[in-house]
Parts: sequence; structure tokens; C-alpha cells
Amino acid sequence: MVFGYFVGMKQTNLLKVSVFLIFLGRAWQHLFWDAPYRTFFWDESLLKPIIENWFGMNWTEYVTSSSTDNFIQTFIQCNGFLYLLAAVCTLLITKSNKKLFGIPVYLGGISLVILSVLLAKEKFYHVAQFFEHSIQFGLPFVFLYTFSENYERPRLYFILKVLIAVTFVSHGLYAFGAYPVPGKFVDMVINIFGCSESFAITFLYVAGILDFILAVFIFIPKIAKYALIYAIIWGLLTAFARLVANFYWEFPLQTLHQNLYQVIFRVPHGLTPLMVLLGIQLYWRRKSFAYRRKLVEAK
Repeated sequence: MVFGYFVGMKQTNLLKVSVFLIFLGRAWQHLFWDAPYRTFFWDESLLKPIIENWFGMNWTEYVTSSSTDNFIQTFIQCNGFLYLLAAVCTLLITKSNKKLFGIPVYLGGISLVILSVLLAKEKFYHVAQFFEHSIQFGLPFVFLYTFSENYERPRLYFILKVLIAVTFVSHGLYAFGAYPVPGKFVDMVINIFGCSESFAITFLYVAGILDFILAVFIFIPKIAKYALIYAIIWGLLTAFARLVANFYWEFPLQTLHQNLYQVIFRVPHGLTPLMVLLGIQLYWRRKSFAYRRKLVEAK
């Protein structure tokens, strides 16, 4: 009983920390750097009729106007403040205040979905680019689900497994080469290992295959534990690779400022399988306890 309570608390805290990190990392990005909202606001095929017919402004004038750029930048920063508020509310939310504090978390989750759509749009609507962020935009809603009256722990584990599988498969499609392999993936491998480009591409190809295998194995009870251990390690490594591959000792603070936020919102890619692994341990612990209890009662 004590073990189960302890593990349950660990899972709850990990989920809270994961959602907090996602919002914090995105807040950092939006407040200090950039986000792909211009891919929407500068979409001529989509917005030109609206801008010219509704606002009476020439499209060229619209896209070159400093007022337009200022509006987009302000919009990005407003989203940054939303993410920051959602991060704070994630830490403060309880069952008694969930109706109030859950609103920014919910809106932050919606904003993450929109952000993922824009990231996919930026990559010519690659489906994998959207679903690669499944853990990031899915966890805020999973977190809110834990406060609902119909919350069930087995359902939580299943949802988390689905998010893990979809995220890793989508990441694997790029590493495997189903989509053009991102140059930043290749550059990170080269910078970390000091290897050739051909080795980096082969390394990513193998990593992609392992991502596909992982997505299947986490649903097979007897081997799910080992697949999740791999997912924890790989999820954390790919998160910190953003910093390691782009770190320059000559400019340590600037390097951290430029790259640490990417690590922060990707760390949950490793923490999410850890939550499921703890759940599996709790399940087998309870099953073992029930079996020993039956033996004692039989005697």
C-alpha cells in the first residue's frame, strides 16, 4: 500500500513537472526568440483576399509594413505570456481550484496544438511534423484528465503509451528517411560524435527503425518494460542533444539562452515513458502482493 501510494505520487509529480517544462520551454521561446506564426500571417493564398477586400490594403504593403511585423511579434509574445501563466497554474492547480487554474492550462494546450499545426505547415504539411509533438500538446490535456471524476489510472497509462508511440514513430519517419532527413538532425550527430555525414545518416536510419520497434513493443506486456527503458534514455538524450551539439564554450551564457529552451520542452519525451514504467512496476508489485496474500490465506 505504501509503495503504491509512493509510486502514484511520483507519477503525479512527474506529470506535473512534464507539463510545467513544456509550457516553460515554449514561454521562453516565444518571449525571447521566435515562433512560426508568420507562416500563417504571411500566407498569400490564404490571407490576401481578406487583407485586400476587408481591410483595403495592398498585399505587398501588408507584408512589408512594420506595423504588421510588430503585430505578429506582439502576438507571439502574448502567446509566450499565456504559456508562462499556464506553467504557473500547472504548479498551483489542485482539485479545489481546478476550474479556475485549469483554464490557462487548457488554453495553453490548445495553443500548443495550433503551434504544432503551424510547424507542420512550415514543413509543407508533413503529417509526421505535427504528430512529432504529440507528447508536448497531449500532456496538458492528460494532466487535466487526472482531475476529472472519470479518471482511471489504466486509461492514463494507455493514453501515455499512445502519445509515446505516435511521437517516436513520427520522429522515426524523419530519421529513417521517409521524409527528407532534417539537416539539423545530421548536424547534431556530426557535432556530437565528430563523425562523417554518411555515418550520421546511417546512425539516424538505425535510430528510426528502433523508434518503430519501440512503438510496438511498449504495448506488449512482457517486453514493455525494456522498451520503455530505451524510450526514457533515447528521449532524454535527444532532448539534451540540442544543447550539447550547439554548445560553444566561448559563449556559454549565450549558448544556453539560445538552446536550453529546446531541451526544456523536450525533456518530457523521456519523463513520459518513465511515468508508464513506474505504472508497470506498481501493477506487478500489486499482483505479486495479491499472489502472496492468497498463499498465506490458503495456509
